[in-house]
Amino acid sequence: MWNRFVFRVLVVVCFVGVIFHCAQGIEAKELVANPTFKSSGDEQLPNGWSVWRPVLDKTACRVESVSEGLLVKAAGDPYAVGGIVQEIKDIKSGQAYAVKAVCRLRNIPTPYQSILVRMSWSRGGKLLHPAGMLVRGPVLEGDIASFEDVFVSPEAADGAQLSLEIKWPGGGSVIWKQASLQATTRPGPRKVKIGTVYLRPRQSTPKNNLKLWCEQINVAGKLGLDVVCLGEAITMVGTNCSVKDCAEPIPGPATRQLAGAARRNRIWVVAGLTEQAGDVVYNTAVLLDRKGRIAGKYRKVHLPREEWKNGIRPGDAYPVFRTDFGNVAIQICYDWFFPEAAEIFALKGAEIIFAPTWGNTLPDEAGRVDGESVFRVRARDNGVYMVPSVYDGNSLVIDPMGRMLACSGGKEGVFWAEIDLNVRENLQWVGYWRSIGPRHRMVESYRPLLKAPQGSKY
Repeated sequence: MWNRFVFRVLVVVCFVGVIFHCAQGIEAKELVANPTFKSSGDEQLPNGWSVWRPVLDKTACRVESVSEGLLVKAAGDPYAVGGIVQEIKDIKSGQAYAVKAVCRLRNIPTPYQSILVRMSWSRGGKLLHPAGMLVRGPVLEGDIASFEDVFVSPEAADGAQLSLEIKWPGGGSVIWKQASLQATTRPGPRKVKIGTVYLRPRQSTPKNNLKLWCEQINVAGKLGLDVVCLGEAITMVGTNCSVKDCAEPIPGPATRQLAGAARRNRIWVVAGLTEQAGDVVYNTAVLLDRKGRIAGKYRKVHLPREEWKNGIRPGDAYPVFRTDFGNVAIQICYDWFFPEAAEIFALKGAEIIFAPTWGNTLPDEAGRVDGESVFRVRARDNGVYMVPSVYDGNSLVIDPMGRMLACSGGKEGVFWAEIDLNVRENLQWVGYWRSIGPRHRMVESYRPLLKAPQGSKY
């Protein structure tokens, strides 16, 4: 009896294994013709690939087959452009596809800006979006650069275009060694429940303030949120206390009380405090993890007159923190007047920027741009989520397109939205800005920003 049972189990296991391997074989089918750029020797371009050139022929890269792969090089012009492309058929709508490419770099000064792999979907031979999607990379190991990503084809797609591109190589060259497109398992979402608080204590004390803010953390915990953002200088707002009265070390009494609330609710917390570090005072925000531990802190860099005249010292760094749901950063109030802060955070990998803010997110009035629009533009400029918690206007959750997903609407409490950090949404013409913007930045032209102003007419 036992042997018969074992035999049946083995049969089932083998049958499942056969099905699995068959399915794997189907998924592993290579859709790129000539993925290693093999050439018969008497042809300039490997079979299956086409060259694309700019309209201005003098700026075109030269393309030729070599033993190692396909060589693309600048023809004496550091601003040369060019590449190769392949049209791919038999794409199934809604199917996930893994894209990979490998190349060898020779004297490319800025690989991230200069070497691109682009995946574009099509229907009936016509592109569904002019920009397509840039494949993540390059990841560099010595002179080898690799690209790897997974995309899900849109419902209308029946074809694709894989493009290997060179932009302004500075006199260098690239040898493309491999390119691949294969069906794969559809990636799951990376959902996060983000909360922000609108609360302005009045005629209060630092002790009572902490009690009120911890109550908001409790509310966020009951809502099942992953993270909640509190306001700026939460022990001082709504009291008659000065900066000197509220300043304390981090860690200290305030962080310990907030940590207890974070730990009880298994939630990440962003909170603005007044930090005493030796003889120096900073306007600081802390990040507490689900166990109440201090996962990081940010010291406000841009200080308005009310702060520097009181002796508060500016911070000088833009840290990005890794959490169990993604990479986050924190800015504080007056920082939102300066676009460079959010841009640096985004360039360093932040996906969400929390913003404890004493100031406002008031909507525009009489044609004047106010805080609400600025926060939305910062999100859109950098392809990040912005989450301000304010004392005037509305506390908000804003997506990378500038849409307001949650708004306090003049009410007190916790306001939240569930987001998916794996979503990549294209702008109508430009494409997915988070990947395109950093590659199109003209860094050398920004040198004036690195010099302190020597004078002004104003």
